[in-house]
This record gives sequence, structure tokens and C-alpha cells, in this order.
Amino acid sequence: MEGPVLWIKDLKVWYRIYGGFLKVIDGIEMKVLLGERVGLVGETGCGKTTTMKAALHLLPPNGKVPNGQIFLDGKDISRISKSELRKIRNSGIAMIFQDPTSALNPVFTVGEQLIEAIANGKEGKSSRQENLKDAVSILEKVLMPDPQRIMRNFPFQLSGGMRQRVCIAMALSRAKKLLIADEPTTSLDVTIQAQILDLIQKIVVENNLSLILITHSLGIARQMTDRIYVMYAGTIVETAPTSVFYEEPLHPYTKGLFDSVPRLTGEGFADGIPGRIPNYLNPPLGCRFQPRCGKSLPICSQKRPPLLEISKDHWVSCFLYEGKGGGK
Repeated sequence: MEGPVLWIKDLKVWYRIYGGFLKVIDGIEMKVLLGERVGLVGETGCGKTTTMKAALHLLPPNGKVPNGQIFLDGKDISRISKSELRKIRNSGIAMIFQDPTSALNPVFTVGEQLIEAIANGKEGKSSRQENLKDAVSILEKVLMPDPQRIMRNFPFQLSGGMRQRVCIAMALSRAKKLLIADEPTTSLDVTIQAQILDLIQKIVVENNLSLILITHSLGIARQMTDRIYVMYAGTIVETAPTSVFYEEPLHPYTKGLFDSVPRLTGEGFADGIPGRIPNYLNPPLGCRFQPRCGKSLPICSQKRPPLLEISKDHWVSCFLYEGKGGGK
């Protein structure tokens, strides 16, 4: 069996602020196999985007990685030169950002930005004419109407859905191994959301790409992924194949997420999760979910729970299941 395309191992990410360090990511581990579609779900502020930015070396200047390794195709890319990093960004991993408006440069045309992305993604030199032809072809692949005209437009002249298609086209021009989609439908209306998700799924299948989909929607995650990782306050609390995950959620936080989904029957309001994510400046010593958990044990406030395999490929980090699986 081939090794993972991406392996994030014991990763920690801190942000320096005036009062000290925000300890956002606390030793997480993730694996993405070739052609696998992985969902990363959790509340806003749980560290999903920060994890992916750390993998791409896109953390802001106050970001720090005190521990952890990131492997791409078995190669440790945690600490590599800028030239090697540029090559990986241009021809290995690509990311579709949440807001297509801020992801595109407003003072350059769509064509100029797309041609540059294509040129950077090629190993050898290529003519502008070749890159122009490839740019039009990629826009056609993402079902952009009248790509020749779109190439001459500036981002502000396009609708939100069209801007997101441009971002997907730019990512497609670079992604050869892994595509990361960070809430790619957040700013779009429902009809366009469905089109963009279908497009991403089609691109991933046709190009045999691995996918990491960051989303708040359990419905989208169920539709789009093969495996789910649940993140809470910078920790992975549960992971399982998608079919197993929706049949038997185990962690109290995961169950809280399901209880928070609005009911289409209209029978009462969905139950929310009481409290809020912890202060990362002084996070809880044990399980980070313990202050909000209705089933916490005394040990939960003292010690971080181990990751236990309850059934095949179904892992949960919770003392409630200690003795029911193997530790990690």
C-alpha cells in the first residue's frame, strides 16, 4: 500500500501576541492517501485553516511552529529552502481560499494572473502563447462562459461564482498531488454553491487528486468525502470513514455538532453546544473540550486523552472509551 500523500505529524502552531503565545494547534496528526477525499470539520476558530496554512508555509509573521513534521510524498517539507517550497506550491499542493475576492489581485486582469500561475507551474520554459492557450483551456474545464472575454476582465467585473471558478482554475493549474479547499462556497448563493462543489468533485476525480475539504457543513462533508476529521480547539477529537462517522459518532463534541444541525421537520430548535472554544493563551491542561462537556470525568481536566481505535479506522480521543480500544 502506498504511503500518504500528506502526513501531518504532531504539529503545533503558536501565534505571538502582546500577552504571550496563543497555543492554537496542539499536536495534531492527519494522513491523506492518494486519491482520498478528506473532510476537516469543526467550529469557527478551531484551527482548521491554520493547520493547512502551516502545511503550505503560509502562516503570518507572528506564526510559529514549535513542533511537528509535514511530509509530502514521504519528503519532510517542514523546513525546506524557499526555492524548494516554491516548486511544491507551484506543482504539488494548491489551495482554494475561502474568499475569492481577496485571493485575486484587483489591479491585474484574470488572464495576467492565470498565465503567471500556469507559467510558474511548468518545469521548463514555455511561451506566452502556449500559456495563454492553456489558460483558456483551464477556464473551459471549470465551465467558465466565454473564457476569452473573461481573460480580459478584472476580478471586480466578475460575480462571486465566476471569481471562485477563476481561483479553482488557478489551483488546477498547479495541483498535481493535493487540492485543499477552504470553505470554497462560503460567499456564494445556494445554487452556485452546488455548481462549485460538483466542479471540485469532478476535477478531483478526473485528475486523481487528493482533496482536503474544510467545511462547517456536515451535509457537504458527507456528500464530498471518504474520511472525516473532527477538530476542536486545535486537536483532532475523532476521525473515521465517512459512512461509519455518520452512523456512529462517538466523541461528545461530535455528537454536539450533530445536535446543532437545524431540523428540517421544524420540530423545535436544534440544540447548540454550551460555552465557547477556550482561550488559546491559557488553554485547559487536559482535554480542551472538558469545560463544555456534559460527560467529563475528573481525569479530563488533568490529562490529555489518548487517541483510541474503537473499530477499524475509527479513532476517538476521549477517556469515556478507555479500555475499549488500543491507545496511540
